Amino acid sequence: MKYKASIDVMPLKALLDPQGKAVNIVLKNNGYSKVENVRIGKHITLEVEADNKHLAGKQVEEIASKVLINPVIEEFTYTLEEAN
Repeated sequence: MKYKASIDVMPLKALLDPQGKAVNIVLKNNGYSKVENVRIGKHITLEVEADNKHLAGKQVEEIASKVLINPVIEEFTYTLEEAN
């Protein structure tokens, strides 16, 4: 069965996010004074073939942790659904 994974990669909360800070400054300079804590990340979608949702999740976790993120500065979350 095919599963579609949606993976969000974000900088660790404890680390400074220079891109997010830059966007936050631009937003404030453009009148969005109530916007705070902008963080910039990546969104990745992929499909995996697996016998069940649990095994598909294991594949996604392995792919994300070994290939898609730098664990020193990033973390990830994901959702999984059956692909059409």
